[in-house]
Amino acid sequence: MESLKTNTNQNLSHIVPLDFNSVLTLPESHTWASSTEHHPMTDSSVPVIDLLDPNAACLIRRASEQWGVFQVVNHGIPMKLMKEAELQARGLFKLPRDRKLRALRSQEGLTGYGRARISANYSKLMWSEGFTIMGSPLEHATQLWPDNHSVQTQFCNVMEEYQKKMKGLCGKMIWLLLGSLGLDHEDVKWLKGPKKKCRHHPQALQLNSYPVCPDPTRAMGLAPHTDSSLLTLLNQSSISGLQVLKDGVGWVPVHPTAGALVVSVGDLMHILSNGRLKSTMHRAVVNKVHHRVSIAYFYGPPHDMKISPSMKLIDQDHPPLYRPVSWKEYLSIKATHFNRALESIRNDVDIDD
Repeated sequence: MESLKTNTNQNLSHIVPLDFNSVLTLPESHTWASSTEHHPMTDSSVPVIDLLDPNAACLIRRASEQWGVFQVVNHGIPMKLMKEAELQARGLFKLPRDRKLRALRSQEGLTGYGRARISANYSKLMWSEGFTIMGSPLEHATQLWPDNHSVQTQFCNVMEEYQKKMKGLCGKMIWLLLGSLGLDHEDVKWLKGPKKKCRHHPQALQLNSYPVCPDPTRAMGLAPHTDSSLLTLLNQSSISGLQVLKDGVGWVPVHPTAGALVVSVGDLMHILSNGRLKSTMHRAVVNKVHHRVSIAYFYGPPHDMKISPSMKLIDQDHPPLYRPVSWKEYLSIKATHFNRALESIRNDVDIDD
């Protein structure tokens, strides 16, 4: 999950989303250069992998090496839970603006309502709003629905169960990936199952809302970026909007597949695999007909755990590409260098501040 750039002079305008229901034309603050690339024409498609396929691990490794992103089906997450999570997200974003602002994320805060955290890295604003959850959302639920205990309870129950299921699937996907590279539990001990003194693995659930846009060809739902996490799982619902950047091809739409989840390799997994598994640049575009909602789950290592290329993936022909870095340190680096963060910690590159 991206870190919000710290700036003592930053005011709330960098956090508070636009009141999308009150504008009929695209404001200059949200107008990006018009580009036909918003809707690219390409025959390329992101791989869809059935986790029940005996060759799933090999297919996942290949997709992660070539694309850095793929979709999975038969992943074990109940469809009922996925639909209920989307329904709860839609209910939240349909609340009146003044109600949503009661749960506004503070400048230093990690959870609550607000703009995309990468907004400070761009001069133009994005046609989207978000809500971040880490653990129980009860505090924010009571702010959003102060007089409706049953709605509070339902929202919290669904989001907590969703996080639990996503954490389990993330663990499975990570071990499939690492195992396909020849790594085992002894090589990545901090990823072992829970123990009494086991370090906490940070996780975050990001609800995203992309309202109907009056001029989608000149607006951007979510600007190009990579994820800082080890792995990201995305429920993108049934409305197209996600696009990924493929080398030699350009922007490729990730067409929704019924029941599928999108799996993206994050920067820390890219580092751990010594560049074998590709961290993917991606973005979200908007449309003028449908309100699109997506739910992203970010999973990472303990904040103070140093991540570096695995020794098993290093030899004379494959020297370590990156220096060791903790997630906490990397988020700080990304706040400064943003999409050049990975390049900034390469052993053979020196980027000035």
